[in-house]
Amino acid sequence: MAKLSVRPAAPATAPTPGTFTAKAVGKAAATTFAMGDSAARKRRRSFGRAINGKGLAVFTRQLAVLTKAGMPILRCLEVLARQEKRPKFKQVIEDVADTIRSGGNFSDGLAAHDKVFDRLYVNMVKAGEAGGVLQVVLERIAVFSEKAQKLTGKVKSAMIYPVIIVCVAMAIVSVLMVVVVPKFQDIFSGLLKGKPLPALTQGLMDVSNFVKDHYLLATAGAIGAYVGFNLFGKTKVGRRIYDWLMIHMPILGDLFLKGAIARFTRTFGTLLSSGVPILQALIITRDTSGNVHVADAINVVHDRVKEGDNVAKPLESTHIFPGMVTSMIEVGEETGALPDMLTRIADTYDEEVDNAVAGLTSIIEPIMIVFMAVMVGTIVIALFLPLVSIIQQLS
Repeated sequence: MAKLSVRPAAPATAPTPGTFTAKAVGKAAATTFAMGDSAARKRRRSFGRAINGKGLAVFTRQLAVLTKAGMPILRCLEVLARQEKRPKFKQVIEDVADTIRSGGNFSDGLAAHDKVFDRLYVNMVKAGEAGGVLQVVLERIAVFSEKAQKLTGKVKSAMIYPVIIVCVAMAIVSVLMVVVVPKFQDIFSGLLKGKPLPALTQGLMDVSNFVKDHYLLATAGAIGAYVGFNLFGKTKVGRRIYDWLMIHMPILGDLFLKGAIARFTRTFGTLLSSGVPILQALIITRDTSGNVHVADAINVVHDRVKEGDNVAKPLESTHIFPGMVTSMIEVGEETGALPDMLTRIADTYDEEVDNAVAGLTSIIEPIMIVFMAVMVGTIVIALFLPLVSIIQQLS
């Protein structure tokens, strides 16, 4: 009987080069589908804003509460995604959860959505993951976000009243110039019989005629001026000019400077207390300062600290931060409690912003009333000056 020679079978786990197993093909297809799905999600996210600052603060607070209760971070995201009503932000949460399911970190998922979660948020979460204190860091981010939103709301509330008054004044003046003044012009031309109008009245009539005859041009000019103002503010030179005015203008400058100091100290203190290295914390604080000149001052501090200096002395040399702030920071460095001292400074300046907003509201109200009285009063005086001449002529 002839012997059968049996060749050893090739191992199933080692396919020959150039061949594809069903498992490999399936994995490649799944990877391709995931990449296509991720690209589609990215395209969906590119239009509009997924969530505003207030909504993000609420999300962070809910996440901090769930993690503090002992729930795993993936389970927390699944719960929050299920109850989220905003489709774009729900997609963001699901993307972050998918990153964790695929073996990535929570911070990696956040970093993929840099338009929603800024560098401050991502780096604090990364520090919390490295130190094993993610729930503590999320609580700090929630407190920071809530206080930042509260501060922003107070500054905006101080600006709402003057903006409304200016808009009302412009509407009243527009009606007077387009409807009322031309009727007086017909009356004056009939009664004065060719005599010249007073200079103030003639100037008012010229402006009224231009607005009435070229209403579209005047509207387009106003819109163009507004757009040009905004575009100039986005340039490097314009941004520096606007930011300088924001912290140096009378009355409002002090309010914006206190808000910038509160933001700087709270951001810096929160990063340090979360375990972020001081140089990295300064870079993040600089990038999220919101003011070019404050960012320049923080950059000076970063360079000096990198050379071995402390924070207080170079901060004082910038002449932007008050002496009380730099002195308290110096005490915090000497006692080794810099994060706590920065938080105290932020709380102090938050309270000062509250007082400044209350005082500003009481000051702005009479100023706006005087502003409207001057605008309307000038028009009334210009219209009554020819009437005086007409009365004298008749008498």
